[in-house]
Amino acid sequence: MVQLARAGTRVAQLAKTFGISEASIYMWLKQEGIDRGEIDGLSTDQAVAKRRIRQLETELAVFRKVNEVFLDQHLPPKGSTR
Repeated sequence: MVQLARAGTRVAQLAKTFGISEASIYMWLKQEGIDRGEIDGLSTDQAVAKRRIRQLETELAVFRKVNEVFLDQHLPPKGSTR
């Protein structure tokens, strides 16, 4: 889609042909410009990394909370012989 738009196909025509909004195409064009370094902004790779970091931070918070609950209840670790 981005290649077609950059090649000169009008965004309105692309939107009509493929049944998507013009705004979506313009956002894709903008993001492609960011990824190429033509426009300032958060690259796709950076956005993916930030999402992954948030996911890992959430998983760590859950793990810490579960660990806290087990420690508060003085439950032995699984497989403990004590």
